[in-house]
Amino acid sequence: MTTRRELANCIRFLAIDAVQNANSGHPGMPMGMADIAEVLWNDFLKHSPAHPNWPNRDRFILSNGHGSMLQYALLHLTGYELSLEDLKNFRQLHSKTPGHPEYGITIGVETTTGPLGQGIAHGVGLALAEKLLAQQFNRDNFNIVDHHTYVFMGDGCMMEGISHEVCSLAGTWQLNKLIAFWDDNNISIDGDVNGWFRDNTPERFRAYGWHVIEHVDGHDPEKIKAAISEAHQSTDKPVLICTKTIIGFGSPNKAASHEVHGSPLGETEIKAVRENLNWSHAPFEIPQEYYSSWNAKQKGLDFEKKWQSLFLDYSKKYPELAAEFKRRIHHKLPANFQSTIESALDKFKNNPENIASRKASQNCINALVPILPEFLGGSADLTGSNLTMAKTAKAITPDDFSGNYIYYGVREFGMSAIMCGISLHGGFIPFGGTFLTFCDYARNAVRLAALMKIRVIFVYSHDSIGLGEDGPTHQPVEHIGMLRLTPGLSLWRPCDPIETMVAWQASIENMNKPTCLLLSRQNLPQKIHTDINLIKKGGYILSDSDQSPEIILIATGSEVYLATEAAKILRETHHKSVRVVSMPSVDVFLSQDENYQESVLPRNIKNKIAIEAGAKDIWYRFVGLEGKIIGMDTFGESAPAPEIYKALGITVENIVQTASTFSQKINA
Repeated sequence: MTTRRELANCIRFLAIDAVQNANSGHPGMPMGMADIAEVLWNDFLKHSPAHPNWPNRDRFILSNGHGSMLQYALLHLTGYELSLEDLKNFRQLHSKTPGHPEYGITIGVETTTGPLGQGIAHGVGLALAEKLLAQQFNRDNFNIVDHHTYVFMGDGCMMEGISHEVCSLAGTWQLNKLIAFWDDNNISIDGDVNGWFRDNTPERFRAYGWHVIEHVDGHDPEKIKAAISEAHQSTDKPVLICTKTIIGFGSPNKAASHEVHGSPLGETEIKAVRENLNWSHAPFEIPQEYYSSWNAKQKGLDFEKKWQSLFLDYSKKYPELAAEFKRRIHHKLPANFQSTIESALDKFKNNPENIASRKASQNCINALVPILPEFLGGSADLTGSNLTMAKTAKAITPDDFSGNYIYYGVREFGMSAIMCGISLHGGFIPFGGTFLTFCDYARNAVRLAALMKIRVIFVYSHDSIGLGEDGPTHQPVEHIGMLRLTPGLSLWRPCDPIETMVAWQASIENMNKPTCLLLSRQNLPQKIHTDINLIKKGGYILSDSDQSPEIILIATGSEVYLATEAAKILRETHHKSVRVVSMPSVDVFLSQDENYQESVLPRNIKNKIAIEAGAKDIWYRFVGLEGKIIGMDTFGESAPAPEIYKALGITVENIVQTASTFSQKINA
């Protein structure tokens, strides 16, 4: 008869051996939280190793992702497709067991964690999505959406500011299906945290509106089980279980110290741990009787079978709801999505407006919300400025979860990370807005979205010095380039309503990539587009002369107007053949084949000028060393927008003057 301690020791020694084998990693947390994980996974967690993406599974998040071997050991022991050989390849090139859990790399890992605090944020997003989806689809006696989100988090997660942002919202939203375990072991890399972390954490979470269970011995299975059972009784509050643990539990000489946090134990200490915990097995050896006790495949299939039976009955009674649920869970767009886009584009073409692209974006949202019930908008306290709320949208409140719009408050980082969790859950397309300059606050959440290749839409208005009097603190300069340099992140900076709708369409159809939409505060004139399909290529010829171009002007967003006006002057008064290229999406343009790129920006034409009210560096790849860039090398100013543009030389006159420097070469 196996004991709970023996089952927990399976986790401990797989973690110890994998870290030692890699000569790299964090053994202390898996050793300390093994007893908690054993109770949760064996007694409570609804999951199916045979079908890891079963819709009504519980979600398990390792926010303290440095302890990744805890999760890998659990996945291996319970029957997921993660072999002993995979554990032996821990932290090796192209392995299924990277240093921190990564979504899409390891089967059974629900989200990428490692940057502390973001795992709990994703957990809040997952729990919110569960609550919203349940509100929309559950009916009497048919709770087809009914699962928990469990999060392991450590002192580091608690210290990171994002935990305040998201846990405050979790309490406000009364996410009772969210259960977090605080690994209270008092140790971080620098040592005993008492010197820098003395918060009254239980009272902090009570202030947020959480139910807090204190003083749980993290090495006593019965007390852990009782705490989780109590957590399941919560009907209107998320739950924090405060588990007191010993980091590196079982290590005679390194337990309860920072020495066991982020380094292999070493052969001598590992031998001592084996003796101390009465573990006589060789490295990576797990007796079959332990595997049998851990295996969750049949239990998972039973969970699935019960749910499938429920869903079958649900489908008979509510066939339309069942079909809609399956469509959304499988990320299928409605049949009328394309026709809605085309109808909106026709409306914009037939009723041209000189409006800000943030307003054009709102018009797009207005058209899309009625046919996309999965569209879940929001804003970090700037709804009236970034215009992310549709006229038919309904706000979600703590008392009413039937809406489709979220007021996130002043929480840019929290909003962005929560949207990642919402996207990971399935059933929703999340988008949220703030000013572009404040993407600095949210940078790491945007990066994780790109790393995970998930559909999240970041709406950034006030995208340049064009916002005017608020000054350099609010005027983005380096932000466009920073976002463009992020691998796997798509970025659109449209110049008018037509480009804006194409950008929205691309962001929604981008199932495996997050998108940033950069929108102006100031009004922009609508352009004449002869072929809207060309916009979808990211960069295209907006206007051209009858003959081969002598000069090519490349611009994005609000600066496209400057380029078109400069082109008119150059053609009329300087008798130059000028091409204007609008490039709303650099990354999409660069994804086109070389022949198309060459047709738009021929290499043999050296006289190219790029115009953008932002940092210049990205444009050298297009204009080369012989071309020119009209952009910014400084921060902005506090003044009306036209004055700032003039002061910084981002004007029609300067474009014309810059182009004239090519005259001698052209005439020669």
